[in-house]
Amino acid sequence: MNIHEYQAKEIFTAYGLPVPGGKVAGAVDEAVALAEEYGLPVMVKSQVLTGGRGKAGGVKFCESMDDVRTAADAILGMDIKGHTVHKVLITPAVDIDSEFYIGMLIDRNTKRVLLMASAEGGVEIEQVAKDTPELIFKHAIDPRFGLLDHEALGMGLKLVPDDIKKARQLGATMQKLYRAFVGADASLAEINPFIFTPTGEGHAIDAKVNLDDNALFRHPGYEDLRDLAAEDRSERKARVAGLSFVKLEGNVGCLVNGAGLAMATMDLVKYYGGQPANFLDIGGSSNPEKVVNALTIILEDPEVKAILFNIFGGITRCDDVAKGIIKATESMDITVPIVVRLTGTNETEGRALLAKTDLHPAETMDEAVQKAIELAG
Repeated sequence: MNIHEYQAKEIFTAYGLPVPGGKVAGAVDEAVALAEEYGLPVMVKSQVLTGGRGKAGGVKFCESMDDVRTAADAILGMDIKGHTVHKVLITPAVDIDSEFYIGMLIDRNTKRVLLMASAEGGVEIEQVAKDTPELIFKHAIDPRFGLLDHEALGMGLKLVPDDIKKARQLGATMQKLYRAFVGADASLAEINPFIFTPTGEGHAIDAKVNLDDNALFRHPGYEDLRDLAAEDRSERKARVAGLSFVKLEGNVGCLVNGAGLAMATMDLVKYYGGQPANFLDIGGSSNPEKVVNALTIILEDPEVKAILFNIFGGITRCDDVAKGIIKATESMDITVPIVVRLTGTNETEGRALLAKTDLHPAETMDEAVQKAIELAG
């Protein structure tokens, strides 16, 4: 679950990170009132669930109340990469002497939390990784001990080798960010940038946090952080229906049981020159209601020209799955062709049932994918 900057800063503050004050406003007059409360100069920052806000004009430095009014009026309602700005964060502006990037994420190779840090803060870390990867320092954190003092200080000294005081501040910030990452059950936590003022004070002036949906049951209050207006409507419906769904930009709708098989299916669609319209893991159930929910979500996408079922029947019998698919499709008005590949327990019986319908059965994964791409035009 992605959350806004101001919400991420609330989490950071709870774990002792040095975050400047700030509040959100949904109207121009409210923004001006907050600027008066904090005192000039202030930053007016758009709150949307995407990056590149500054380049899009969604972050403004304001030295006067007229500047605040002008900036808030321009940013509220702005479209940034398909996201409409409904709120702006008003926060005191600070003088910047140096900028750093500090981030935590899950490293699949080491199966640990990976600390990444760079003295190239304030810019997109992806660009730094691409152009100058040697400027990004990494450290896999042992979950038994956490980020130890000497490890944190060592990372700090890599960033500022000639300033022990700043290195210690950076190390302490890294330790607090690690505790916030683990405590909040995050999948990503970033400060970009962490800055030092000319007097040597450190501040986390930006924050990004992605929360692990699978751990939300441990944090009842976090569900309230979800911005339903910013979520894709189909992804929201899928979550309510208990489906794992991600919308993509293609024309072959995919319904697959199992995340690994779903990924392989999308890869194969791309391999044969097609474009998958979505990732959807329907699970092992043959429940017609679940199939209806999945089909309804996919068919809401006008770009979908064909639908591909790719089902591996292990414990679930393929003939039961076929009956569920047939029952679901008969109850719906579906105008696009549907290809169904069933393999596993009772696959022959399942395909025999499908052969009596308008559905398009396939024996192999390659055949199914190629047929779906062809039918999608």
